[in-house]
Amino acid sequence: MSGETIIESIRTMHDRSNGLGGGFAAYGIYPEYRDYYALHVFYDSVFAKKDCEDFLERHFDIINLSKIPVRKIKEITDEPLIWRYFVTPLPTKLAESQLDEREFASKCVFRINTRIDGAYVFSSGKNMGVFKAVGFPEDVGRFYKLEEYEGWSFTAHGRYPTNTPGWWGGAHPFALLDYSVVHNGEISSYDANRRAIEMYGYKCTLQTDTEVITYIIDYLHRKKQLTFDEIATVIAAPFWQAIECMTPEERTMHEYMRVMFGAQLITGPFSIIVGFDGGLMALNDRLKLRSMVVGEKDDFVYIAS
Repeated sequence: MSGETIIESIRTMHDRSNGLGGGFAAYGIYPEYRDYYALHVFYDSVFAKKDCEDFLERHFDIINLSKIPVRKIKEITDEPLIWRYFVTPLPTKLAESQLDEREFASKCVFRINTRIDGAYVFSSGKNMGVFKAVGFPEDVGRFYKLEEYEGWSFTAHGRYPTNTPGWWGGAHPFALLDYSVVHNGEISSYDANRRAIEMYGYKCTLQTDTEVITYIIDYLHRKKQLTFDEIATVIAAPFWQAIECMTPEERTMHEYMRVMFGAQLITGPFSIIVGFDGGLMALNDRLKLRSMVVGEKDDFVYIAS
C-alpha cells in the first residue's frame, strides 16, 4: 500500500503534536535492495559526510548511495544533509570481527553515531526505512515524498515533547536494524533501564527516553532470542499479585522472566508500537494509563494511541 494512507491517518492527530517532531517507519519499501542494509544518515556538514563515507568504505561494500529524495516545503526548515546507502559488510572485515552480520552492522552504527561528529545513522534495517524531521508529521510525510513509497507496514508519530528537546534525531520512530519504535507516554524507569542496557554495549545519546525501548527490544529479541510474547511479559510484566493467581506453569515462567530480566521492566504510562521484519507488536503499560485502540478490517490491522 502507498505511504499516502499513513500520512492521512496521522494528519487527524495534528492537534496532539506541536511541530517539534514527526516521523514514519515503512517496511517492504526497498524490494530491489532487500538483501542490503539501508542506512539513512543525517549530516551536519560535508566534513561529517566525508568522515562517515570513509568509515563505510572501510567496513562495507556500498551497492548504491544517493541523497534521499525530498520536496522543499516551507513547514520544514533547517534540514541537514540526508543521504541513503545500501550496503553489505565486507567479507574480510566481517571475518576479522568474529561477529555475526547483524551484530557487525549494529556495532558500526554505534561507532558512527558516537565517534563521528555531525553524522547520525537514524535507520539501518533491510527493506525498510525511517523518515523523520522536526515538524508536524503530515508535513514530514510530504517532505519525504512518502506517497511515492509502497510497503506492507507503516508506523507514524507526532511528537509533543515535554521534557526533552525537539531535534531531527530525537523525532520518532527510533530504529536499530529492522526494529523501530514509536511511543506515547513517559518512561519513569528510564535511568535504570539506560544504565542496565548500556552494560551490553548500547549507547543512549539522543536526549529522549524512547531510545532505550529500541535497544531493549534489540537486546531481548536478537541477542537473548526471546519471542515477542516473552518480550511483552518482560517490558509490561504482570503485577506479582497477578502472577500468584496463575497456573504453576505460568507462574514459573513469569517469575523467571521477572528475575532474569528485571532491569528491562519499563514503568510509567506508555503505549508502544514496535515494527520489525515480521510485523508489528503493540504494548500498553500495565495500568493502561496511555490508551490504545486496535481495529481490524479484512487483512488490515490498525493500531493507534
